Amino acid sequence: MRLPKINIPKKYIKAGAWVLGVFLVLIAILGSVAYSKREALLKKMIAKAIQKADTDYGLAIKIETAGFKGLSTVHMKNISVVPKDRDTLSTVADLTIGVKLFPLLFGDVKLAEVALNTGKVNIVLKDSLTNLDFILKRKKKDKKDNKAKIDLSEIAHDILNQVLNKIPDDMEMKNLVFTLNDNDTAKLSFLTTTATIDGGDLKSTILVNNNEATWHIDGKLKPGKKQMDVLFFADGKKVELPYLENKLHAKLSFDTVRTEMRSAEYSGDNFKISGSWSVKNLLINHAKIASNDIIVKDAKIDADMLIGPDFVALDSTSTVFLKDAAIHPYLKYTLSPDKIYEVKLHADEQDAQAVLNAFPEGLFESLDGLQVKGKIKYDLNFYLDSSTPDSLKFNSTLTPYNFKIVKWGKLNLQKINDTFVYTPYEYGKPMRDITIGPSNPNYTPLSEISSNFKNALLTSEDPSFYTHKGFVEESIRKSFVINFKEKKFVRGGSTISMQLVKNVFLSRQKTLARKAEEILIVWLIENNRLISKQRMLEVYFNIIEMGKNIYGIGEASRQYFGKSPSQLSIGEGIFLANIVPRPKIAMFKFRGDGGLKDYMLPYFRYMGRIMAKRGLTPADTSGYGFYNVRLREGLRRYLLPDSAKVDTAAFDTDTDAPVKMQDESKNLFDRLFGRSKKEKDTTSKQLTVQDTVKKTRKELRRERREKRRLEKEAN
Repeated sequence: MRLPKINIPKKYIKAGAWVLGVFLVLIAILGSVAYSKREALLKKMIAKAIQKADTDYGLAIKIETAGFKGLSTVHMKNISVVPKDRDTLSTVADLTIGVKLFPLLFGDVKLAEVALNTGKVNIVLKDSLTNLDFILKRKKKDKKDNKAKIDLSEIAHDILNQVLNKIPDDMEMKNLVFTLNDNDTAKLSFLTTTATIDGGDLKSTILVNNNEATWHIDGKLKPGKKQMDVLFFADGKKVELPYLENKLHAKLSFDTVRTEMRSAEYSGDNFKISGSWSVKNLLINHAKIASNDIIVKDAKIDADMLIGPDFVALDSTSTVFLKDAAIHPYLKYTLSPDKIYEVKLHADEQDAQAVLNAFPEGLFESLDGLQVKGKIKYDLNFYLDSSTPDSLKFNSTLTPYNFKIVKWGKLNLQKINDTFVYTPYEYGKPMRDITIGPSNPNYTPLSEISSNFKNALLTSEDPSFYTHKGFVEESIRKSFVINFKEKKFVRGGSTISMQLVKNVFLSRQKTLARKAEEILIVWLIENNRLISKQRMLEVYFNIIEMGKNIYGIGEASRQYFGKSPSQLSIGEGIFLANIVPRPKIAMFKFRGDGGLKDYMLPYFRYMGRIMAKRGLTPADTSGYGFYNVRLREGLRRYLLPDSAKVDTAAFDTDTDAPVKMQDESKNLFDRLFGRSKKEKDTTSKQLTVQDTVKKTRKELRRERREKRRLEKEAN
């Protein structure tokens, strides 16, 4: 189909040509004027920037010379940046910067080239002061001035664009030194001898601490397409970070780290960044994580990060790979109107041995060499709205499919089905060997233990012991809720199965690795029926700590009451169950005449009523045997006078005592896991009998708190 011919009058064509010509002439005139005035404009812009830096940040910036070199390139010499009343932050001897003209017309500053010769960035930390304080000063000012609603997706988009725009097409950097001086105790020095970008190819050589190591950051950069692929490695050795060892007593090293960004764009109202991060032979060592090196041979995460108007999330399309195993994580943190925490993990049905092999080396020492067959699947769901913590959701399910243990590793999980030797530890030191079997006169079979004690302990510690498979989700959920409300660790969710595994199979070290190993061993025992419930309870009753150097119900019943376990009354059973969480303060619950202190009565009534409702004991309005509990006469002479006030918390340093979550005097690991063994040993050595009997206000308050706690449980 032919289009009709359009005839434009010649006078209009002539007029259009004149307009276009005039426009081009004006552009040329303005361009020539701007070109002739550009040096003056540059000086004016630099002066304005220096003034703004001084006003907003307290930075003194000096530039000895600055001028144009070519059409859009600026050359500067002898630049210095000094924060007010702080050490010099940066100096540069020679710097050339070129910008792209076309983006500049639309207000975007994109770098075309950067050439730097001889520069230094010096960060100094002195006590609580640093020469980076000016950043915090500006942030506080922005926070105060900006009352409008913040859109996180826009902020993420703008920041990423600003970073990518500052990556030049061509770069040549020589002799740039980065130093860190942390209170004169930890010093770092990185000398970038060369760093170049040529057509998107990044190459660099960095000398660490006067040639202790040589690092490289190489890769491909495509800032215009929002893509990059960068590799971080060292010459002939691992990349090591001694600064972390000095500051956090943590060792960290790896062969290579690779970071890839594939795309960054809006997806609806959310800003989405897709990429991956991988590491080879990552080594971590910290006393709070494990007592030995943890080695991750090969790990990778393909990540899709979503930043919305009020949330940050790792999308469920992401995948974490550990050797041949894979899991899909979903993490979301919502900031407003209320803080919401969401965690979901999903692992498809996959080979169980591949999953076991995927765990980092050194994480599960006792299970090293364990061989299994079959498949497993895992799902976890956690949801917490800070405005309604009681509605917290939690469930965790590890589902086996034809799962079977083929060969034991270092540890035979069925060893406790026969006679074995148990060694309790105090502050990391073995106390004595205890034979769990008939040759030990204090060993008591389950059938010979009074039901009064069995029922009282199960009621207080693990009511659903015979029906659960090692874990009680509702108990764990309630622990999360209580700890979140109190903002400190005040309640755990351990079952008797978990306590048994912790004491018999594992060390008493409070580390992440030990806790993870405890959970896995409990699952293996319970889901494979390696040990019967009756045997587990029998062993637990015979090893449980029930006083200073008192282990097992046989020793405890004879020590406190001069009876065999089969003879315990309801009151004695409730008392012995009560001391299990804090066994070292058992003696301080007795009066000088051998009777129990009055503040224990509400607890007895509370426990007794629960047991009576379950048909485990007859109803008793007098206190369920409280008044009949009498310490054996031979021990009464060791009791303190009734007038003595005792700080019972001082005798319980080996338990999971409450730990504040936000103790600024401690580092991250200490805040998460409490005091170290060294700190506990020091505390223990400082305790004396004289210290415990002084009537201090602090001790009076603590005893009153203990009394109120028991009364609260009773109500």
